[in-house]
Amino acid sequence: MKLFTLIIILLISNFIILNAQTIFTPNEYLEYEVSFIGIKLGKITVTSIGTDTISSGKVCFNAKAKMDSYNGIPFLDLHAVYNSWMDRSIAFSHFFIGKVKWDEGWDYNKITFDYEKKKITNRHWLNDSMITNDVFDLTKKINDGCSLFFFARQYANMKKTVLVPTFIDGIFNTKINFRGKGEPIKIDAINYPAKTLYLDGTTDWKGIYGLTGSFEGWFTDDEARIPLKAYMNVYVGKVLIELTKWERKGWTPPKAK
Repeated sequence: MKLFTLIIILLISNFIILNAQTIFTPNEYLEYEVSFIGIKLGKITVTSIGTDTISSGKVCFNAKAKMDSYNGIPFLDLHAVYNSWMDRSIAFSHFFIGKVKWDEGWDYNKITFDYEKKKITNRHWLNDSMITNDVFDLTKKINDGCSLFFFARQYANMKKTVLVPTFIDGIFNTKINFRGKGEPIKIDAINYPAKTLYLDGTTDWKGIYGLTGSFEGWFTDDEARIPLKAYMNVYVGKVLIELTKWERKGWTPPKAK
């Protein structure tokens, strides 16, 4: 019976990894424009780099998210780069490096999720000076802000509400209602209504530029599950995030019937 159970676990694990590999495609590039009541604020790019081995010897999927505000926007000067090394199941994170530009300089952040020792190490440097070196107990598999993007893609058709443990300078939850609800939507970059799955949720953490609270998202209803459109709350109010460019070999946005 133990051997049978082990075989079932291995089969399920392999299925999850294979399914994740239809979501995570090396060299995939997604570009989004961020706007507020029609005013274009900046852009976000997400690049699926490929597989990489971290210092623990774990083979991970490596992705990078980059955020830049446009020049000339009053009271807004945002520049950030986030790199995540996530499990190949796309269910949780192993390592994170980020940097954000503030008035005082660059804030560098390095997070290590050590599941064997059950510890999270969170370090920050302002320019060349270390300013925090915190350790947290790690009791559950957890996501960083960048890997959460891929987690949502992986489970977009789940038809279930989940609380996703999320580390944003502390341990919090991201509540995601995977509605499994099909909706045709139209965006400027696609000349026909696209077939999508709708989700919404809330965060109890505060991210860059005051990102917090409720959000909505529309993901393509196909194997890629690429986010086409989202609404999120930041300091200025509810912003629209919309896909404008993409590079993914062999991919065409699915057409709504």
